[in-house]
Amino acid sequence: MRSGLRRAARPSNAGGRRPVRIGGASSMAGMAGGGNADLARLRAYNTNGTNHSNVALIASSVASQDWRLYRSAPQGARYSTSDQGSDPRKQVFTHAALNVLESPASILVDGVRWPVWDRFGLFEISQIWLEQTGKSFWIVDTAEGRSPVPLGLWPVRPDRMTPVPDPDSYLAGWVYTAPDGRERIPLLPTEVIWNRYPDPEDVYGGSGPIGAVLNDIEAADFAGQYNRNYFISGAEPGGVLQVDHEFEDGEYDDLVNSWRETHRGVARAHRIAVLEMGVTYVPNTHSNMRDMDFANLRTMMRDTIRESVGVGKTMTGVSDDVNRANAQTSQEVFAAWTVDPRLRRWRNVLNTQLLRLYGGTGTGVEFDYIYPMPTNREEDNLELTTKSQAALTLVNAGYDPADVLVTVGLPKMGVVERASQAPALPPGWVPEAPAGGDGAGGGVPVDALLRAAAGWNSPAWDELSRRSAAWNSLTGARS
Repeated sequence: MRSGLRRAARPSNAGGRRPVRIGGASSMAGMAGGGNADLARLRAYNTNGTNHSNVALIASSVASQDWRLYRSAPQGARYSTSDQGSDPRKQVFTHAALNVLESPASILVDGVRWPVWDRFGLFEISQIWLEQTGKSFWIVDTAEGRSPVPLGLWPVRPDRMTPVPDPDSYLAGWVYTAPDGRERIPLLPTEVIWNRYPDPEDVYGGSGPIGAVLNDIEAADFAGQYNRNYFISGAEPGGVLQVDHEFEDGEYDDLVNSWRETHRGVARAHRIAVLEMGVTYVPNTHSNMRDMDFANLRTMMRDTIRESVGVGKTMTGVSDDVNRANAQTSQEVFAAWTVDPRLRRWRNVLNTQLLRLYGGTGTGVEFDYIYPMPTNREEDNLELTTKSQAALTLVNAGYDPADVLVTVGLPKMGVVERASQAPALPPGWVPEAPAGGDGAGGGVPVDALLRAAAGWNSPAWDELSRRSAAWNSLTGARS
């Protein structure tokens, strides 16, 4: 695969045009129809309500998380082994990769660059493709002949991307098939950003969770079609019109048309049939819809589809056994075991594929996402209490307060004068040790020590002084 062939196959994108022909809703007509396995999985998103709601929930949850760019921290500089611990990395606010991720695809309209895909839409459609087919592709938009730095990212349907294996270097590139099915555009590996769920049978392909339950989705669709046809046919089971002679010319068509006009459709249900001589109606032997048990059948299929993508019942609005506790737990499990692993996968794609295309400016920086844990005020209060106690213990042990705040993950705080349990002494007053053991005969007077212990401005001091003087007079008179 040569770059000259690649450039001849598609025009230069320096003027803000899309890198390949994307196509619209009608582009499915140009593909291989039901024979394309990826296309069948994509269509399942629009034909099954459970599939649509669960995959849409995952895709929107992944797309709604904010992304940030950081200067990579030295190895071992992090104080916590988890992604939620203290983070010494420095955030980067200006970078070409940030601009591309926020506005990945745009076109020129009357000299103005108009966004076609934003970050949310890019991740949402890409995650839908991942769940349905196990693969997702972005074609890198560059100014050919001038700079290899990415100017945009265009999402393309995975059923249109074909890998070109290379026995020496694993992957020679990709071939993109245009919507008309005739134009085939070769692409180098550096022109495609690729995310996938691994397929154990195909190292170049991907295996999504929906593909594993596609038969169940089709069965649910057939059950829905059966229900629809049941009512269209008159809300009655089908039967047989039996005659005792051979049909003459046109007699069959007249009989069928007459029966349809009289008894077909919900509006004509339960009409009394009037049959001519020799015609007998023989109903089906099964006892209508109850034999099919469609309610349990579709419920079972719904659970199977939901379990394949890892979404709990509460997250899709099923509230037959929900209380506040398990609803909160369901949100936390969904964030920790469904959304977070998918975000980790995208983080790996951005750091190992996208940033590498920026050369030296992509070295020493890394993308990271904001952890999607749902709000839990009880856990927040417990975390604050635990961190505060840990900080107090470390400070009392003699560690620097500023370092302690960084270690436990608390923000920088100012320090005020710490209150003491000992009473404050008056300015310039320094107590002296009494010469005698009882305070008499020199040193600090006993009333001065009492005054310091009780508080210099204690309102009870005057009364204490009066009582003390009276007691001294009384004891002196006795002695």
